[in-house]
Amino acid sequence: MVKPQKAVASFDSATGMLRALSRFLRDRDVPMLGQAPGAVEPVAAAVAGAAARLPRAAKEKAYAVSGWAEAVPLRRVPEIRSQELARWVSGHYPRGPYPVAFIGSSNGALVHLAAALRAPWLPQTLLLPVRRRGVGPDDPRGDLRATRAAGEALLAANPDLVLHHMHDANQDRLMIAGMTYFRVKWRRLPGAYRRFLEESLPAGATLVVPECGLRWPVTRVGPRYVFQHGALGGATREEYERGGPRVAGHLSRYGAGRERWDYPPADGDSPEAEWGFEPELLADLEELAARNGWRLARMRFDEPEDLSPVVADLYRSWYELRGLPGDRLLVECFLLLEPWWALRSGSVPYWMVFNAEQSHARAMAYLDGADPFDEIRLMLFSHGVESVGLAGVGHWRRLLERARKVGVFTGVDTRAYPRDFAGLIRGHRELSRIRTTYPMPLPLEWEAAEEFLRKREEIDWSG
Repeated sequence: MVKPQKAVASFDSATGMLRALSRFLRDRDVPMLGQAPGAVEPVAAAVAGAAARLPRAAKEKAYAVSGWAEAVPLRRVPEIRSQELARWVSGHYPRGPYPVAFIGSSNGALVHLAAALRAPWLPQTLLLPVRRRGVGPDDPRGDLRATRAAGEALLAANPDLVLHHMHDANQDRLMIAGMTYFRVKWRRLPGAYRRFLEESLPAGATLVVPECGLRWPVTRVGPRYVFQHGALGGATREEYERGGPRVAGHLSRYGAGRERWDYPPADGDSPEAEWGFEPELLADLEELAARNGWRLARMRFDEPEDLSPVVADLYRSWYELRGLPGDRLLVECFLLLEPWWALRSGSVPYWMVFNAEQSHARAMAYLDGADPFDEIRLMLFSHGVESVGLAGVGHWRRLLERARKVGVFTGVDTRAYPRDFAGLIRGHRELSRIRTTYPMPLPLEWEAAEEFLRKREEIDWSG
């Protein structure tokens, strides 16, 4: 059997969010953003610093190899067990009691909401990276051919899972040179999740289901197996399927020898692999809540970043009630999350899905509608690729110029971005040096938070 910590990617959004929140609930910060627990910070810092000085090609190779080293060998995929994955996830958290808990879609803004409430979140989705050889990143059909049998074997061994086999030759091209992405979603509630919730939520507690409604074109491979064409970020759905000038330019830069990707034809859509919610899980959650005397609340939203302005405004109003200025904004990106230092520094957290133009535009729109901030700090995730739709350093400088006093990159080497892999470590270090800090607050009352959330048009709240 493959141990869960060997099967689940540490470089993924869900894992980074799980680590950030679970450490927060144990009163710890995240000294190496997005890195696997147990790594030694000085050693990792030295390695990342050395890698940052490599030539571009060597730097990209080192990044890809670091991901490949985490991936599961193809022949061992059938040994992965969903119940062990769930036990590993729930084992990150201290047992309750908690007045509220979350289970469902991955979301960085949700992590900050849960941190304010000192509540756990159980992800529905995990990424299982799988090694494979002989397939280039621009060959999605070849990727499906090479790994389909392993995906079918994974599902045969785990009837409670749905497999979203994802191939993003735009943003993930370095990583998928030697691996494929198996994103799995629970369609039935695993026993370990059930036990954790029953041991942690008293009668009268609230179980909240964050449901991101984002859907994406897919090719159906089997009853519980879909192949996803690209992912949310810089390129559009149409560009993944049909190409276009931006795709042709991207492929030309990387010497791909083609002008568009040849994906298997989409024959429908499904919940998006990384962010979308699989609604089949709801039946088990409703039964569990009814049996234990909990209230089940559904928090539905269309896109991952729909929650970002809501949670940012919630924090700002909470700071005002506590007599804090609320004039610091911390803009986070992908798995670069620091809930402990956000609260310790009195920062309003605003989370972005990725480093693409779409996220930049939404962050700027938030600033357009918000009262000005004196300080803005910005963390950017580096994925190593000049991808379609990447927002360049100039875009981000314009965002920082919106600060009335101080607008600074945090942990970002602008000369190396988007190949600034040491930024995972530098970000935490620079946040911990903020001079003015505040005592860690008591948890935000769930009733007050729910009242705030109910009033926001970005969320469809029920329950």
